[in-house]
Amino acid sequence: MNLPNKLTVSRFALTGLFLAVLFSPLPGKETVALALFSIAGITDALDGRIARSRGLITNFGILMDPLADKILTCSAFIAFVELRRIEAWMVVIIVARELAITGLRLLAASRNVVLAAEGFGKHKTISQIVAIVAILVLISHHQWAGLGEWIFGWPIAGKPWIEHFAELSQWVAVGLTLLSGGIYLWRNRELYMREV
Repeated sequence: MNLPNKLTVSRFALTGLFLAVLFSPLPGKETVALALFSIAGITDALDGRIARSRGLITNFGILMDPLADKILTCSAFIAFVELRRIEAWMVVIIVARELAITGLRLLAASRNVVLAAEGFGKHKTISQIVAIVAILVLISHHQWAGLGEWIFGWPIAGKPWIEHFAELSQWVAVGLTLLSGGIYLWRNRELYMREV
């Protein structure tokens, strides 16, 4: 297994560890969860870049990299519903889009066609990661010995600015999720229209 694929697989392990820490009784668990999620996000940025620069692109990586992204982000968003940090309907849209695209990829694979990620899908992933990091910063910044409050606690309309940013980032993530899903399904419609 080459380095990019190892980084992709590590994201699955980091997802499990992230969830275990987030729901643990450990003090400062939110800060640790933020660090773990950030590391997982860095592996997402690195695996594709390394694969392209070193000519290590494989079918495994093309299929598993987006799947690892989906499991990481969907797990975080579902956890935030339990923690009452995001509306459930937003997460339903995000998870439904990811399942639909994964189903389309499986249909393509059954026909020996590999569907790579597209530009809008990358923007969607980035917006989701930003939203998740913003929520994690919102729930952990008070643990950073005053530094978090100094950086993220400046009030706007009676609330810390990070709270406004976290809410805005959720709306952006949902919007890009819908847009990218619609574009992906439309561009690859020949794969499923023949089944109708």
